[in-house]
Amino acid sequence: MARATKAEAEATAARVLATARELFVARGYADVGLEEVAAAAGVTRGAVYHHYRSKQALFEAVLAEVQREVAEAIAAAATGDAREQLERGCRAFLAAAVAPEVRRILLVDAPAVLGWAVWRAHDAAGTRLLAEGVAAAGLAPAFTPLLNGALNEAALWIAAAPDREAALDQAWSAFQKMLPRGT
Repeated sequence: MARATKAEAEATAARVLATARELFVARGYADVGLEEVAAAAGVTRGAVYHHYRSKQALFEAVLAEVQREVAEAIAAAATGDAREQLERGCRAFLAAAVAPEVRRILLVDAPAVLGWAVWRAHDAAGTRLLAEGVAAAGLAPAFTPLLNGALNEAALWIAAAPDREAALDQAWSAFQKMLPRGT
């Protein structure tokens, strides 16, 4: 049997990743097996293990993809002066994080699957960017963990609301009142 070309191997890995993401979002990490991912992706279980050493490694790859997409949305929205960048970036996070697949992967399954320490390590880049935004906006460093926690909790609350748009507006209004004006 001929070895797959690099392009074929990359396509297989991408198909496995996309399939796993779809299944993890639909049913949650705990209710999805690698055999099911392989079958749905049209590959063997060995092919899944060739690209991802374990179910958790596959989940971490899905998480990294979701985090990258959220970071891109934040970067696109974070315009203006330092304060506006911080506020627009935070609102963009809330808007992105309440999407069902982002909420499920990023805020529900990731902490449960990976454990607190590993999840926080995955979240380090986002936290670093938030800390930079907090500093640039002239806010005390303590605002970084406070904003991070508030944003994550608000995203979960918004995602569970019957009217997500109204909940986003309410949360954003409250969020803006929490931030001090001026330095």
